[in-house]
Amino acid sequence: MTSPATEVPATFKALRIHQVDKKTEARLEAITLADLSAGQVVIRVAYSSINYKDALAVTGKGRIMRGYPKVAGIDLSGIVVSSEVPDYKPGDKVVVTGGNVGEQFDGGFAEYARVPAEAVVRLPAGLSLHEAMALGTAGYTAALALRRMLENHQRPDLGTIAVTGPTGGVGSIAISLFKRAGFTVAAITGKPGAEKYLRDLGADEIVDRNTLDMGSKPLEAARWGGAVDNLGGDTLAYLARTVKPWGSIGAVGLAQAPTLNTTVIPFILRGVSLLGIFSVECPRSWRLAIWERLASDWKPEGLLSLIAPKTVPLEEVATVAEELVAGKAQGRTVVRIADDL
Repeated sequence: MTSPATEVPATFKALRIHQVDKKTEARLEAITLADLSAGQVVIRVAYSSINYKDALAVTGKGRIMRGYPKVAGIDLSGIVVSSEVPDYKPGDKVVVTGGNVGEQFDGGFAEYARVPAEAVVRLPAGLSLHEAMALGTAGYTAALALRRMLENHQRPDLGTIAVTGPTGGVGSIAISLFKRAGFTVAAITGKPGAEKYLRDLGADEIVDRNTLDMGSKPLEAARWGGAVDNLGGDTLAYLARTVKPWGSIGAVGLAQAPTLNTTVIPFILRGVSLLGIFSVECPRSWRLAIWERLASDWKPEGLLSLIAPKTVPLEEVATVAEELVAGKAQGRTVVRIADDL
């Protein structure tokens, strides 16, 4: 590995989202450091990754950015070039997820990034820069769900954890994390060809979501010990009605719908807990602790070989984003930004 550059070049490559006639479009272009939003830490980016938010931003299928033009990419790992705070120095390996990077601030789909210091985490021992982005926001979110559910007294003896959207990034890592934590895991999926992948991740049961009787009563027969839900909408309402007493649901996403049509009955007659999983802004002590766990006992098996075997250059991000929004992606896709880091 060569030494990191100590100066940012006059121009560098970035994937920026522009707004034109009230529509957004992604452009791969040359920009300068002055084009980036303010921040205390400048990083030479080694890797990024493609999350569902990134796919929405790049394809224009969702309003993610707060202001334009802006570099997309809510994740990045790399090496510090300069820092205005004493916590980081040139040459430090770091990870950035959350902190409104790639939304309010310019993100990781660029050769260089300038980010707020509070969004930066020193790369934990036990993770490479590549592995950190195989995890990225998806891995951090799944781990945050596990942490919150454990803190809320979720135990393996309460029953099986249902994971919806299990072939996506969060779902894939959630299966691995909960299995390693001693839980029995069921993957609820609409993709019949994904069974081997889900079994390899650790799923004990594969449930065809098309065979589920969602029901309509305030309570249905209790089936699940708890759940990690990526979908929202009718699926989340079904889970609330079918989780066993004192079980928890980690609400992670809204790929199906942002609505929730249910009653308070599951929460007051079964003690079910609905836990919001918000990875963008959370206490920094949580973020540091979770990354340490992801680098050690919570590190998924087969992270690069199974969950994130695909690595693409910046030029292919738009293609992968289309596949992800269309529901054709599986696991995680890492973006390689620098070839020499």
